[in-house]
Parts: sequence; structure tokens; C-alpha cells
Amino acid sequence: MAKKELEVLLVGSKVKAAIKTAGCNTSGDALDGLNEWVHWLIQQATKRASENGRKTVRAHDFMAS
Repeated sequence: MAKKELEVLLVGSKVKAAIKTAGCNTSGDALDGLNEWVHWLIQQATKRASENGRKTVRAHDFMAS
């Protein structure tokens, strides 16, 4: 089964520049992996906010519980 395409939520050039500043190179799949992780973080944060009776996602909703 094909993997669902996720909307890109990152500015690729900014991510690549940050990685380059750290002295590393960016592989072709790095942005895809990071984008998937960002989508997962959003899913977890919205779930946490909902479970706490809120519709507003706050910074602490992105922190590991």
C-alpha cells in the first residue's frame, strides 16, 4: 500500500541551512523524515489539548508527557 503524501510544513531551504551551519550535509530523504515527525508532533499536541478540554494548542502540548 502506498504511503499517504503529507503536506510539507517546513521551509526546506531554512532546514538545509540550519543543518549546514551545524557542519553536516542534508540527504535527499531528510526533509521528508523531519516533515513526518512534525506531523506526528502536531497530532500528539492536538490530542493532548483535546484530552484536556481545550481547542487551543499550547507550547507545552508539544512536550513529551
